[in-house]
Amino acid sequence: MQLIDIGANLTHDSFDHDRDAVLQRAREAGVARMVITGASREHSPKALDLARQHPGELFATAGVHPHHASEYTAECDAQMRALLAHDEVVAVGECGLDYFRDFSPRPAQRRAFEMQLQTAADTGKPLFLHQRDAHDDFVAMMKNFDGRIGPAVVHCFTGTREELFAYLDRDWYIGITGWLCDERRGLHLRELVKHIPAQRLMIETDSPYLLPRTVKPAPSHRRNEPMYLAHIVEELARDRGEDAATAAAHSTATATAFFRLPPR
Repeated sequence: MQLIDIGANLTHDSFDHDRDAVLQRAREAGVARMVITGASREHSPKALDLARQHPGELFATAGVHPHHASEYTAECDAQMRALLAHDEVVAVGECGLDYFRDFSPRPAQRRAFEMQLQTAADTGKPLFLHQRDAHDDFVAMMKNFDGRIGPAVVHCFTGTREELFAYLDRDWYIGITGWLCDERRGLHLRELVKHIPAQRLMIETDSPYLLPRTVKPAPSHRRNEPMYLAHIVEELARDRGEDAATAAAHSTATATAFFRLPPR
């Protein structure tokens, strides 16, 4: 299997001591390419730097997560636009709304999201989106940009059936993580993933977060890493009633087209 991890936070400091080994383990597990998530003013430039160190293998996004929305000034907007001018930066985001944590005030979240939606409209690059407990405002803001933005993926989808079909009805893409493997809070996804068309479905680890709880033997730590993408695709394939190779091939083809990755 040749997999693409569409969401890995490899600039996280938990990888500072063994990042090269993490990348090698991912390669050995069939992860051929990764999109490194840029989610703040600090980490978006680092994502680009990391992608440049591994041309053709690593790519990056540039954006500001709603947790950091308060830092989205005009200067920050200019910085993100400068990053997006690079070919290695393949999407705008991670951006969106998070009313579950509310680490930034909701008006600041909406302002930062709107500015990044405008950036996507101006640059034509795809959107890498975050939504938690903010579905109505999220969809309303996206509707304001109908016809002006390109493809969009709702990354790390954990929502309801109603939310899933609302996104699919708008032709958005869905990113599935190891949340699927969490028997405490992800069981509903086991059924929902059957309804996602193959051409709208992508897979991701969201490393170092969301270590799949069904990995055996369980590691001694809780850090997730891209090599576990192979485990996620096996679980996903079983839930969808298909073999892992088919699920992997579809996800890889969808991610390659969505992010407009160059041929290998």
